[in-house]
Amino acid sequence: MPLALLALAIGAFGIGTTEFVIMGLLPEVAGDFGVSIPAAGFLVTGYALGVVLGAPLMTVLGTKIPRKRMLMLLMGLFIAGNLLSAVAPVFGVMLAGRVVASLAHGAFFGIGSVVAAELVAPEKKAGAIAMMFTGLTVANVVGVPLGTFVGQTLGWRMTFGLVAALGVVGLAGIARLVPDLPKPEGVRLRHELAAFRNVQVLLAMAMTVLGFGGVFAAVTYLAPMMTDVAGYADSSVTWLLVLFGLGMVAGNLIGGKFADRALMPLLYISLGALAVVLALFTLTAHNKIAAAVTITLIGALGFATVPPLQKRVLDQASGAPTLASAVNIGAFNLGNALSAWLGGIVIAAGLGYTAPNWVGAVLAGSALVLAILSAALERRSAAAAPSLVVTGKAPAEQAAPVHH
Repeated sequence: MPLALLALAIGAFGIGTTEFVIMGLLPEVAGDFGVSIPAAGFLVTGYALGVVLGAPLMTVLGTKIPRKRMLMLLMGLFIAGNLLSAVAPVFGVMLAGRVVASLAHGAFFGIGSVVAAELVAPEKKAGAIAMMFTGLTVANVVGVPLGTFVGQTLGWRMTFGLVAALGVVGLAGIARLVPDLPKPEGVRLRHELAAFRNVQVLLAMAMTVLGFGGVFAAVTYLAPMMTDVAGYADSSVTWLLVLFGLGMVAGNLIGGKFADRALMPLLYISLGALAVVLALFTLTAHNKIAAAVTITLIGALGFATVPPLQKRVLDQASGAPTLASAVNIGAFNLGNALSAWLGGIVIAAGLGYTAPNWVGAVLAGSALVLAILSAALERRSAAAAPSLVVTGKAPAEQAAPVHH
């Protein structure tokens, strides 16, 4: 694997830390600003919506800029947003800082996925994408628990100051290690938008929204769930997030390994198992050991879907993948926003801190249904192709290439 992937992973580490660390600090931030836990959950929802909007916007703005320079500009925006959060005098400014930082997120991973895939041979693309996303998953083993510990001992503002410093390290790594890749010639915005006429691209993005949304339904409110329901001390949230992060690392590596060999079967297994485990979490959350095991499994099964879903979008939008890749990263965060919002609703309705787990199970199960539908449509298209050749009839619209 090229050394440039390490630079992308460093940037992903910083972004992953700021995205996920807020979950362990919700009680502290809510208490400091005098807002409720569901209201503080808007720091998760707001960030996620910022990614959804920022992914296509920043990618379109970057079509005229070389990819390396665009990645550096995005890291600068990330640094500014986290500094704003660190010094926020009121909740609204904190939320604005989260949104500013989030604008860099989707385009960074979207452009970074394309760059990573271009640096390796075709049969190693999913592995290269997984290598970049390893930074995101390792953030949950190191960055998020450390940030949570710092936030609980020295104050959450210190955490976001350190995250901004991580962004500086990521910026330096990209400047030093990522090669100056030329802009792709002949690619126009209309070519990038054409990918969204492919139903398989849209289905993959819908699977991303629902599948990863299932993970965040449970994890957004993990801190109050573990302290109020499982009976853990506040300080235990840090190592519970480490377990979640270890699961993410394992799932990401497994997903990267098998997505190049058996992409759709991997999605069936991971999404189906995720739905079951999330449903069981409503029961296991009442036992400390069972809850810890379940949290690890949620991380592993959730992130096993990331490399195959990202690769499927790249494959189906192979002619102009940059915008589709970035929008799919936005889709992950649309799932985060949707599930955090739905989780807040069921908690506010008085159904308890375990109720978001049911929301997650339904979302993951819906993603499995879409995966089965996607494969069925693909088989039907493949079966129809030979008959078109025999009869000499041309399809009304050129189908997107199918890669295996």
